[in-house]
Amino acid sequence: MQNPLRLIYPSHCLTCEALTETDFALCGACWSETDFLTGTICDCCGASLPHADDSETALKCDDCIRIVRPWSRGRSAIRYSGKGRKLVLQLKHGDRIDLAKPAAKWMAGVAKPLVDRSTLIVPIPLHWSRFFKRKYNQSAELARELARELDLAHCPDVLVRHKKTPSLDGLSRDDRFATLDGAISLHPRRAHRVAGRRVLLVDDVMTSGATLAAATEVLRASRARDVCVVTLARVMKDA
Repeated sequence: MQNPLRLIYPSHCLTCEALTETDFALCGACWSETDFLTGTICDCCGASLPHADDSETALKCDDCIRIVRPWSRGRSAIRYSGKGRKLVLQLKHGDRIDLAKPAAKWMAGVAKPLVDRSTLIVPIPLHWSRFFKRKYNQSAELARELARELDLAHCPDVLVRHKKTPSLDGLSRDDRFATLDGAISLHPRRAHRVAGRRVLLVDDVMTSGATLAAATEVLRASRARDVCVVTLARVMKDA
């Protein structure tokens, strides 16, 4: 027998008004328009490698070959395009905190090879002025839900963004890295949470990797045993 509440409050797609069978789900059309990153992928960022030989291991995309990544391994759940881009923008700018829960499920699926029972989950920090305006940090929301999915410890304030940086949209790769230089530091009272431990760094989207690199270098300088990264989405060049 159908739950009476379903008759009054039916479930809707996460990105459109179409009805779905369950909460926090995509309808068939939106699912087909969301590019989940599966198959042969880059071991540093999770980008799809459609022309790679999947018999090889630890493959890298062109970006990760050209740019030295300070983290050891990385994954992303979806491509930043189409419905995937819409999901990220709704979470980031549209007050759609409810999207963090289903997004974390997708991220957990790709992040499992990167963690062990001692892993600490840490989000990319938001500058206080941006947090004050937005009222939440989308990366922290994802990290919290991901920690629940993976049943791992997490600490939302290990990292501090003490330097207010401009939007990175439209900046070149080199400008992105220069802008993030010195912008992120370790919370002085959280060093003990990082030392000797594997850390999984969480962000909403990876473009150049500048933000993730800046945060990773702080964690490594704080004696983290290993740092891996996971993002909801990955910006990829058209093939």
